[in-house]
Order: sequence, then structure tokens, then C-alpha cells
Amino acid sequence: MLRFLARRLALAVPTLILASMIIFALQQLLPGDVATALTGEERDPQVIAFIREKYHLDEPLPVRYAYWAGGVLRGDLGESIRLQKPVSELIVEKLPVTLELACLAMLVALAIGVPMGVLSAVKRGQAADTIANGVALWGLSVPNFWLGILLILLFSVELGWLPASGYVSPFESLSENLAAMVMPAFVLGNAIAAVMMRHTRAAMLGVLGSDYVRTARAKGVSPLRVTLRHALPNAAIPIITLGALEFGQLLSGAVLTEQVFSVPGFGKLMVDAVFNRDFATVQGVVICTAATYIALNLAADLLSAVVNPKLRRA
Repeated sequence: MLRFLARRLALAVPTLILASMIIFALQQLLPGDVATALTGEERDPQVIAFIREKYHLDEPLPVRYAYWAGGVLRGDLGESIRLQKPVSELIVEKLPVTLELACLAMLVALAIGVPMGVLSAVKRGQAADTIANGVALWGLSVPNFWLGILLILLFSVELGWLPASGYVSPFESLSENLAAMVMPAFVLGNAIAAVMMRHTRAAMLGVLGSDYVRTARAKGVSPLRVTLRHALPNAAIPIITLGALEFGQLLSGAVLTEQVFSVPGFGKLMVDAVFNRDFATVQGVVICTAATYIALNLAADLLSAVVNPKLRRA
């Protein structure tokens, strides 16, 4: 296990370096000039020259990358040109919001997707299977922003049960925080639940047809025990991997959902940074997201080894 962990960590380093190079290079394809945009309508040549010098915009691309990469290695992600604040501070401010939203969305997805997938596999070809597949198809087909707008119209405008937008810290008021987060969490979790359901169903169908499941049934083991004790743990590996990837995608920022509900998380921070050509913020958020994806993939592999003894022995 330790050797496996060391190999994965050794692979993570060049992956992060390559990701940082791609991020930095693609930033340069954005239209417009940062220094000119920051000077406003006056566009004083001296101010433009000062900004270029301060942020190394007058240096060649490899030199600028070296400055930025050196700062990242020291824990300095740079300074937001628009907000005049360290990018690390912005990430610390926005990350808890997106992390809470992602955790709530994953709870919704797991609570809906996994039981529906198991039920659909066990009741294959029956009414429950048809209903579960219909619900999954609906979840895959409905756009998040459209569902979010409909929920706002129903629960905020018509019924007045939930706030239409905004965010309240759980340390200020837990009830108001949950009221503000329940709709965006359901919107995001609904889409992921559909994917989780299809993968769970496929994995369970493969396991339920295996020899050891037929043997357990022949010995008189109850159907519920066969499903939960023998089949589900072996079908859990692709579910765990998918869950880690989807959770990483949520942490990278659910842009449309956060915009619809005005949730001040990673997605909104990224959109504002792109529109304002705030390169340092975009680079900082994306490199943190890349590191999160790598960490979650590693955690999924380790958790799969814990769930499945065959992987531990391998």
C-alpha cells in the first residue's frame, strides 16, 4: 500500500507541473490587455508602463511563468489585480462556501442515486427499473440553470418558503444557511444523482450475475443480505471513483448554479476573474482545483482498496 501511495504521489508532481503550464499558456489567449483594462478610460502611458512592470507583463512568457511558479512553490499565488488582495486570501474566503455546497450536493446525489441504482438493478425489467431509469434520464436532461430558476419561482416567489439567492454563514445562523443552500444543493445533486444511478445500476448488474452471488443465493442467504453484504461492496469501486471525480468537479465551481443563486463561491469568483482579466486569480483557482482533483483521485483509489480486499492483496 505504501509503495502504491508513493508511486501515485510521484506521478502527481509532473501532472501538477504540466497542468500549471497549460493554465498559464491558455491565459494568454484571452482577448484584451490587462494593463490597458486596469487604467480605465484615461489610459495614461505612464500608468500602463507601471502596471506592466509591477506585474511583469513586459517580460517574455517563460519568464512570467517562472515568476508565478516560484511564488506558488513558496505558497504565494500572487495578487488579484482587480481586488488588490492576495489570491490565497480569496481562495480561503470562497473555498468554505463551495465546499459546503459540494458536500450538500453529494449528500443529495448519494441519497438518491445509489439506492435508485441498486433498486433498478435488483428489479431489472420491472416497474421500479423503468421508473428509476426515467428519473435518471430526467436528471441528465434538465439543465441546472433552468431547474434552478423553476425552483426559485416555486419555493421563493410563489410559496415564499426559501430565499431566492444569497448566502448566510452557518456560524451566523445555521437555519438560514441551510435555507439558502438547499435549492442550489438539490440542483447540483439532482444532476449527479442521475449519473450515480446509471453507474450503480451497471455495476450492480455485473456483480449480481457473478458466480459467488449465485452461490450465496443457493445457500439460502436472504436477498437483502446478498445485495448489501455481497454485491454492493464489490460494485462500490466504480461508484467511489465516480463520486470522487464529481466531487472534484463541484469544488472547481458550479458556475451556472452559483450565478443563478448568487452563491459567492469558486464559480462566481472564476467568472468575475475571467471577465476582468484577473489572471492571477484564475491561475490560483485552477491550480488549486487541479491539486484537488489529484488528491481526490488518490483518496478514491485508497478507499477502493479498503472496500475491496482483492485490491489490497494486489
